[in-house]
Amino acid sequence: MSLSAALDALPARYPGPGGAVAVLRDGVVLEQRSWGWADRDKRLPFTAQTLFPVCSITKQFTCALLLDQVGDPARLDAALAAALPLLPEPPGVRDLCHNQSGLRDYWALAMLCGADVDGVFGPADAARLFRGTRSLQFAPGTRYSYSNGNFRLLSDLIEQHIGRPFAELLRQRVLDIAGMPTAQIAPDTAALPGGAVGYEGNVEFGFIAAVNRIHWTGDAGLVASLNDMIAWERYIDRTRNDPASLYHRLTRPVTFRDGNPAAYGFGLRRLSHGGMPGAGHGGGLRGWRSERLYLPEPRLSVVVLFNHLFNAQAAATDLVHAALGLSPPPSPSTPGSPIPSGMFREPETGLLTHLTPAGDQRIRLDFARTEWLDLLPGKAQGQSATITPTADGVWLDRPGDNLHSRLVPVKGEAVRDIEGRFHAAELDATLVIEAVGGVLYGVFEGWLGQGTMHALLSDGTDHWRLPCPRALDYAAPGDWTLWVQRDEMGAVARVQVGCWLARQVNFERT
Repeated sequence: MSLSAALDALPARYPGPGGAVAVLRDGVVLEQRSWGWADRDKRLPFTAQTLFPVCSITKQFTCALLLDQVGDPARLDAALAAALPLLPEPPGVRDLCHNQSGLRDYWALAMLCGADVDGVFGPADAARLFRGTRSLQFAPGTRYSYSNGNFRLLSDLIEQHIGRPFAELLRQRVLDIAGMPTAQIAPDTAALPGGAVGYEGNVEFGFIAAVNRIHWTGDAGLVASLNDMIAWERYIDRTRNDPASLYHRLTRPVTFRDGNPAAYGFGLRRLSHGGMPGAGHGGGLRGWRSERLYLPEPRLSVVVLFNHLFNAQAAATDLVHAALGLSPPPSPSTPGSPIPSGMFREPETGLLTHLTPAGDQRIRLDFARTEWLDLLPGKAQGQSATITPTADGVWLDRPGDNLHSRLVPVKGEAVRDIEGRFHAAELDATLVIEAVGGVLYGVFEGWLGQGTMHALLSDGTDHWRLPCPRALDYAAPGDWTLWVQRDEMGAVARVQVGCWLARQVNFERT
């Protein structure tokens, strides 16, 4: 499919109220399109000038400002330790930049504290979660786990170190230099500039205006137009051969403490298309999806902005393939080995891991996110994970997380003696489990409010799931894993709660 044809197909393939995309080669725009409505009710068209919350794409800009204004991230390590006063061995600032800090995502933790999905989450709420941190998910630098709070802390530390507002510094030191005149930090998601509206829903259900009331800064607060993002891509291409340029420094190789290569660093995801390496990032908030990437070898950039929840990353991949004439990878030609299906627990994270046959030589893996793996001889392999059955068990490999572990089978019938109240002291939050009409329900309560009751799903002895399909952020926890742990007499002592964004939170029975 030609690039023009791929662009023509986007509005129908990823249907929603509006969108804008651009494809650049050698720093020149090959094609750009805008369609639909920034606000359907007001009939405000979506154009290349429409201001758009690019959300987590902000993270690379925050890291660029850090490198520009501070240089060595370690210079702020002492200030970071002061911001996490109850944490015995805090991470370093470099760990924040690479999502290797071990800190749990603060918007996911907010749901454990009873946050309303449409509620207000402000700076004081974020500060309280950071100040109360007493434990990490893993030793800093040893694993990867996405955490928005890492980058909120970064922007706070930069502002504190320089003594000037983060938004002002970013404007002068990055946005103006890149030629992005209308881009700006907009901290309040309930009052975004420009008048564009983000929409939840789909064609079958219909689209409704998304309600967001969270406050953010260096983690996701940048608002920019398509023209601004085109300027950023041109700046990247223009400075591609300068080792001192900001983007060149942002995309240098990153490793874990053990020397293994990391797939994420300085607010950018390392990626590959057709064997050609590159870097990019997506963004999401309820009602908004975005993606940008740059492949230096062909000097190709792609930007996708949707004011709805269809997959902007998939759309960007479509455009890369069309621009470079790439074909999707072929399906396996050799029948793959059977992979044991069923429910497992990944022992390090405590998260439930579900393997389900998906037909056509594929298997579905539900762990951090849902992924479809191709069945190959001796293993099942996908973009981010590999499942390998061996004589001593089933192994999960996630190189991007630096995780290699043998899965623990979860079998049997769940025992229903888990009603009660369970308290997490670190969060000052409570898990309530009660039966109504013979059905077990769970809810989280805390200083942010009383959450929504959801029916628990049984997955085997002492393993349950508590659904959380909507949250403050676009990336909702999904299903919380509830791992019931018992004392020597067999009585329920605690429930360990976790999701892919926030793991190993212990709720003790009260």
